[in-house]
Amino acid sequence: MKKALIIVDVQNDFCEGGALAVPQANEIIPYINSLMEENEYDQIVLTQDWHPANHKSFASNNNRKVGESIILNGVPQFMWPDHCVEGSFGAEFHKDLNRDKVTHIIQKGKNTEIDAYSGFQDNNHFMKTGLDDFLKYHDIQLVEIVGLAMDYCVKFTATDAVANGYITCLHFNGTRAVNVKPDNGKDAVYEMIQKGVTVLG
Repeated sequence: MKKALIIVDVQNDFCEGGALAVPQANEIIPYINSLMEENEYDQIVLTQDWHPANHKSFASNNNRKVGESIILNGVPQFMWPDHCVEGSFGAEFHKDLNRDKVTHIIQKGKNTEIDAYSGFQDNNHFMKTGLDDFLKYHDIQLVEIVGLAMDYCVKFTATDAVANGYITCLHFNGTRAVNVKPDNGKDAVYEMIQKGVTVLG
């Protein structure tokens, strides 16, 4: 059975000191590096938030405050601080993440009008990123998922992986939650398990 490691959004803006820093985000990087060192993956894929500066998910572009919600193209949209703007330092992968064995990069969130948490598709399910096509082309059947953040991009990537027919495992030690609300991370784990994701310690 061919397997892939999907590393979600380990970018400067989500790490310590970033515009949208996830608590304890930097702690997962050595764990992810050790996974790549100690396991044989047929493919290792990075996903990368890559937003235009005028992206509609940014509070600053809607005259809103961070933390408010709006309806964007028919779906609820949380208002985020500006983050992972294409070409910026914040959008770059963290320097400590070992990328020697990475075989593919998927950029997401490039459409100004629609956010994209999942590595597979945008939040409206209008546009695919090409990740599913890439994995199927390489006959991947099992995916292991790590990265940031557990209650947003990791959760949606994992549940979409199940929906696309992959045996899907989440490495709990390789992810951290934003926890906008205190239980968001815990709730995300329960939701992933309910949808068929296997959570590894």
